[in-house]
Amino acid sequence: MTTTDWIIDIALLLIVFRQLREERLSARTVLLPLGIISWTAATYLHSIPTAGNDLALIGAFAGVGVVFGLCSGLLTRVRYADGHARIKATAAAAGLWVISMGFRLAFAVWSSHPSGAAHVAHFSATHDITSSQAWVVALVLMAFGEVIVRIGTIVVRGSILTSRNNRTEPATAAPAPRPGAYV
Repeated sequence: MTTTDWIIDIALLLIVFRQLREERLSARTVLLPLGIISWTAATYLHSIPTAGNDLALIGAFAGVGVVFGLCSGLLTRVRYADGHARIKATAAAAGLWVISMGFRLAFAVWSSHPSGAAHVAHFSATHDITSSQAWVVALVLMAFGEVIVRIGTIVVRGSILTSRNNRTEPATAAPAPRPGAYV
């Protein structure tokens, strides 16, 4: 694991911990995690291996990320106040985030040590995983699925609340027509 790997993982953890305090759903709420994963994609995703069972591994990990993201997004409190959607990560949402980020971090640390690398190599050979790049892509796309689906779920929930509240708020009354004016 490089220092950059640690910084990325910690930054993604801090994003959710920051949301343990309620905040307004804003462009920053969306763009910061998307910026981090975009940088991660540019750094780590050079190719997507397709031989053997590489795509099955990648799909399985990405699917787990999507499920974690959906659950985390649904467990995040979204409410409407002061004309804006406001979000707050619940303990359960933060816990899911920590579990998934912790898994990826622990896997990266474990697989970088001789015994972990030997186990991963044995598993890969047994299950027709053709390269270490398949594992990198699987773990990165797991994080992408989680981040994108979590953000998407929160944004959709916030948009629904905002539109619902905008419909129920009384519209400002139009000025009364002048006597004798055509309406």
